[in-house]
Amino acid sequence: MPIVFYNTLTKRREPFEPLVPGQVRMYNCGPTVYDYAHIGNFRSFVFADVLRRFLEFKGFEVRQVMNITDVGHMLGDADVGEDKIEAAARERKQDPWQVAEFYMNAFFEDIDRLNIRRAMIYPRATEHVAEMIEIVKKLLERGHAYVSNNSVYFDVTSFKDYGRLSGNTLAQLEAGARLEPNLEKRHPFDFALWIHNPRHIMQWDSPWGKGYPGWHIECCAMSMKYLGETLDIHTGGEDNIFPHHDCEIAQAEGATGKPFVRYWLHARHMFVEGKKMSKSLGNFFTLRDLLDRGYSPRAIRYLLLSTNYRDPMNFTLEGLAAAQEAVWKLDDLKDRLQTISEPGSTPKLTEKIEKTLLAFQASLEDDLNMSAALGALFPLVRELNRAKLKKDDAQAALALLDRANQVLGVLDMPRESQEIDADSLAQVKKRDEARKSKDFAAADAIRKSLEERGILLEDTPAGTKWRVLRWKQK
Repeated sequence: MPIVFYNTLTKRREPFEPLVPGQVRMYNCGPTVYDYAHIGNFRSFVFADVLRRFLEFKGFEVRQVMNITDVGHMLGDADVGEDKIEAAARERKQDPWQVAEFYMNAFFEDIDRLNIRRAMIYPRATEHVAEMIEIVKKLLERGHAYVSNNSVYFDVTSFKDYGRLSGNTLAQLEAGARLEPNLEKRHPFDFALWIHNPRHIMQWDSPWGKGYPGWHIECCAMSMKYLGETLDIHTGGEDNIFPHHDCEIAQAEGATGKPFVRYWLHARHMFVEGKKMSKSLGNFFTLRDLLDRGYSPRAIRYLLLSTNYRDPMNFTLEGLAAAQEAVWKLDDLKDRLQTISEPGSTPKLTEKIEKTLLAFQASLEDDLNMSAALGALFPLVRELNRAKLKKDDAQAALALLDRANQVLGVLDMPRESQEIDADSLAQVKKRDEARKSKDFAAADAIRKSLEERGILLEDTPAGTKWRVLRWKQK
């Protein structure tokens, strides 16, 4: 079955065929390093990681590049106002270079916690200004750009397909325009390629005088340097579609005359408790906020990947707790399978395991439909946890889990500590004694008391097991 992706550019589902057979050149919009990334950002980053893992699962060689924006991203994503990096530096009374370095390192710490595989290259915008200047020169030569007061702007009227990714034609944009006039621009939707602003701290020399690059030119320069003039896949959040990705297309294709990206894939917005994520509403979470509350990286990763990337995601703490339970079910099955030694197999189970792997794979081939993939996997997980298994069954099921985890990436992450304090351990032993003496009322009371402390008990043939809900202990 061929892989099918929904292509934002063509507005339809298309069979995926990379430009070079067996090789995928993929670019992912990365972080602007002025603050800690929030969970909405990490939804896009986990999506990019799962996409890469799936392509490798299918046997492709993936060359992945993700940018680091450390200059030029203006507040409000426009050409005016203050650079996000410099705004953060002013607020923190630090050098903007120091701010960018600190939050870039924090980003790498966070993706490692979430078991996001490192891209092959993380180019920094500040280290590729020369490449950006060369593209601006080409755009000027080809009549797609003009110089105004030592700044350089892209002339949107020169590129007939401007806005085709988002569907925003110039006529529609002009009809709805509520922009402050900018006398430097020929057209209100022309966008900056090079910005002259003597007040900006981060400055570089250019043929047009000192200045710094516009945000949109950065991704073009870095993606084409490392992946060539035509990319197979470009991903990002849906908020990047306009203007950022429309501007990328105009610049890249205006400079080269070649198609820039063959497949555009965008993750939808994240909501928190049904409302748009906002600091003012108090529902704005960074990864570190959730870790401080006691939630585990595995649960967070699982939750972020468990919803189809093209569906809006409603983030709730209850959903995060359920994600932890789902990961623990996979742990339990894996642990059980590793203890089974009775020789032989069960033909019906062998067949179900094989069908489950095929269904898991087919769901991912269908536009990375993770909901359906997990829906195919977990009925078998429940059945295997109840069934009487033999060694061949166990080995086949372990192979299935390993194959699925090549995409999921949760079972190879460090497990959550299940250590409990001495008093709680004493209560567990006291409950065991109450059960042996058939004092079930006392045993239930102890169970309830431990649950209030965030310790869940499970009675098994091997004895009492417990799970620690760290977020209930905070």
